[in-house]
Amino acid sequence: MTTRLQSLPKIELHLHIEGTLEPEMMFALSKKNNIPLPYKSIEEVKEAYNFHNLQSFLDLYYAGASVLVGREDFFSLTWAYLLKCKENNVVHTEIFFDPQTHTQRGVNLEDVIGGISDAMKKADEELGISSYLIACILRHLSQEEGIETLKSLIPYKDKIIAIGLDSSEVGHPPSKFKTLFSLAKQEGFLLVAHAGEEGDSGYIWEALELGVSRIDHGVRCTEDAKLVQYLKQKHIPLTVCPLSNLKLKVFKHPSEHNLVELLRQGLCVTINSDDPSYFGGYMNDNFRLIVENFDLSEEEMVDLSVNAIKASFLPQNKKEKLMQQVQNFKNVTKS
Repeated sequence: MTTRLQSLPKIELHLHIEGTLEPEMMFALSKKNNIPLPYKSIEEVKEAYNFHNLQSFLDLYYAGASVLVGREDFFSLTWAYLLKCKENNVVHTEIFFDPQTHTQRGVNLEDVIGGISDAMKKADEELGISSYLIACILRHLSQEEGIETLKSLIPYKDKIIAIGLDSSEVGHPPSKFKTLFSLAKQEGFLLVAHAGEEGDSGYIWEALELGVSRIDHGVRCTEDAKLVQYLKQKHIPLTVCPLSNLKLKVFKHPSEHNLVELLRQGLCVTINSDDPSYFGGYMNDNFRLIVENFDLSEEEMVDLSVNAIKASFLPQNKKEKLMQQVQNFKNVTKS
């Protein structure tokens, strides 16, 4: 199964590029940019990874992001992640970044987007990995600040396909950003939003009311049977992150995760790695967690990749090419 899992073409739709910052790169950039960290060693950083809730994770996440300053830093960060994609046989990825995390520190938005985009272009040309970029608004900040950020992103519409919503969920419901999402839609951006991980199922309903194309996380949809039926009928994708859910105690044990239950109910669920440096694994690790803890058939494993292709923002002709890759995987397996 491990060999077949490695060979399966994968599509990642829920990945925060700042969350791929490994401790070694964090310390290297800290030294390069002369930015002190609240940790004395790589080992101390790894010890800090034993967080138990979303806020303690975010505190560490933002401290790590502080070492990212120049265009080359964002290139190096993104390129390292895309090399991981190659290792994990991820053939397409849709990458989140948090512009406010960087612009609030005085970092030039052009350097952030430019560095990430340079790496994405290189991966397309040299690794055969396609990718899109999604700008996430920080929900713990005000809608007014978010709208200003949205305005600053408009000149980069050729590089950014969608606007998302992330950061501390509870107390910051999607409805807080109703005007912002309306403006983003008017500008031609696609819409996504984190909902139903830390926040309850009501947050998912609110995100849907904003007009999102898919729900990031969404695992608490099972609190509301009507919501589950709606997600199924409307084919609303859920970008689920198993290792992240476990690290943040959304589920106490892998066997309690509801991803397979939702898959078997016919929902468009997908597997993703979220913030792999902090949550303990990239795409293969997340797939392996589910495969090892559930009696998951190979057909169901394939369905997770098919769902991700359908849920992606790729044009239909490129979706069909990826579907063919998955079909080739199935044919090789059968033979």
